[in-house]
Amino acid sequence: MSDVSSLGFNTRAIHAGQEPDPVTGAVVGGIIQSSTFAQDGIGQLRSGYEYGRGTNPTRDSLQAQLAAVEHGKHAFSFSSGLAAEDALIRAILRPGDHIVLGNDAYGGSYRLINRVLGPWGVTHSTADMASPEQVAAAATESSKLFWVETPSNPMMKITDIAALAELAHSHGALLLVDNTFASPYLQNPLDLGADIVVHSTTKYIGGHSDVIGGAVVVRDDELAEKIGFVQFAVGAVSGPMDAFLTTRGLKTLGVRMDRHSSNATQIAQWLQGRPGVEQVLYPGLPEHPGHELAKRQMKAFGGMISVQFAGGAAAARTVAESTKLFTLAESLGGIESLMNYPSEMTHASVKGTELAVPENLVRLSVGIEDASDLIDDLDAALKKI
Repeated sequence: MSDVSSLGFNTRAIHAGQEPDPVTGAVVGGIIQSSTFAQDGIGQLRSGYEYGRGTNPTRDSLQAQLAAVEHGKHAFSFSSGLAAEDALIRAILRPGDHIVLGNDAYGGSYRLINRVLGPWGVTHSTADMASPEQVAAAATESSKLFWVETPSNPMMKITDIAALAELAHSHGALLLVDNTFASPYLQNPLDLGADIVVHSTTKYIGGHSDVIGGAVVVRDDELAEKIGFVQFAVGAVSGPMDAFLTTRGLKTLGVRMDRHSSNATQIAQWLQGRPGVEQVLYPGLPEHPGHELAKRQMKAFGGMISVQFAGGAAAARTVAESTKLFTLAESLGGIESLMNYPSEMTHASVKGTELAVPENLVRLSVGIEDASDLIDDLDAALKKI
């Protein structure tokens, strides 16, 4: 179907860019693994395809899906989330430009901005993006990009996207929202005034812990042209098999996110008041400071929970290493539940900085197993602290 913009999320996710094969009638698109495409004459391309770094039918199908579910106009699929972020920054920033970055951003994003792009000449400062006063104080005349995660990783802070977009635009800057935790099913930042959405499609969009990828989605034609040029010129595109697996995952995103959110809500409620638990960070809890805002700008509260323990790092590490169904591993967003100790794992790169994660914190990526089994697993682990 060429135009699915008026249809519901799940219909868009299943049908956008997914026409049956015109020759065989296959309802699932093929994996076009070819690196190059025959030309009928010099400069005479068949259906617009020339070389796989530039365009590929399987990747094009995924990009149509991504644009449709994020209410965007243009989408770009990359080989990883960080490849997407790097290409985006190089497309729109130049040496001397400045980024206002959330003070609990993903460790990999911070490492990219600080250690890779910093020597190139891009500067940054950090702020609590939920505080307009702190954000305004962190901005400079050179600020060209405001960068926020909401919910944030791993402190689960909620930021008012519409208000931050207005603030960014008042400084002549663009607003980028990392929408990985929420996914396009729960939140659409472009509808709230953001200029750019990025995803690690490795996570909820892929959804099965079997593919690495990233995405950028925008509406502005000029911005899209710049990003597309860097994607082609530098070449960190998703391969056909990765694009196919991501497309397959995206088709079931809605039903999975409903289950992730339902399970996480039950577990967060159960964790409250447990012996040894100091704080449960989950926007679905009425006690969470961003609860009401999350209700307004998200469809549900997602599958990510962070927990802080009264027993400090020792207690957190004990729990992280004691679960059976929650697998101790990097990443998040798969159908299986994962346990993470950010201080030494996903956020090790920010230790000793203003983005350092509390050592008494573990992060749960709640899967789609039976909630009662996950609670029993956590209960057994908590009894060891």
